Amino acid sequence: MQFAVLTISDRCSQGLLEDTAGPATVALLRQHWPDAEIATALLADDEVAIADKLKEFCAAGASLVLTVGGTGMGPRDRTPEATLRVIDREAPGLAEAMRSRGAESNPYAWLSRGIAGMNKETLIVNLPGSRRGAEEGLAAIVALLRHGIEVASGGQEHP
Repeated sequence: MQFAVLTISDRCSQGLLEDTAGPATVALLRQHWPDAEIATALLADDEVAIADKLKEFCAAGASLVLTVGGTGMGPRDRTPEATLRVIDREAPGLAEAMRSRGAESNPYAWLSRGIAGMNKETLIVNLPGSRRGAEEGLAAIVALLRHGIEVASGGQEHP
């Protein structure tokens, strides 16, 4: 099973800030899928570059692509727009579950604009850019991801 984690941050891509959310996301994936191949990348907040990288991961056969960052309300936060350029079908329940769980400890979670959806058999999910937000968001949906990935690939029927 191949996964990808794409961190989106102007400051991290410029070396002004260390990316902690991306590596934390990879670590959490490894807890649940220890044998998975996980590709990583770091980009600035550039909608076209993000969409191109998402397409690249999909074309390489990734079953799951997690983006980290660029989901806020800032003028350069364009990850959801880039994701919309790439997905064929939305999976809104995943984003709703992440916002709902996040809001239990941080009411600003409701301001996240992250989305989730499918590009053919690849599931793409936007996580928040903070380490805590990414970890909590992924933890909220990790049980759903295994089943979602299996069904999307045609490997399992609905229960």
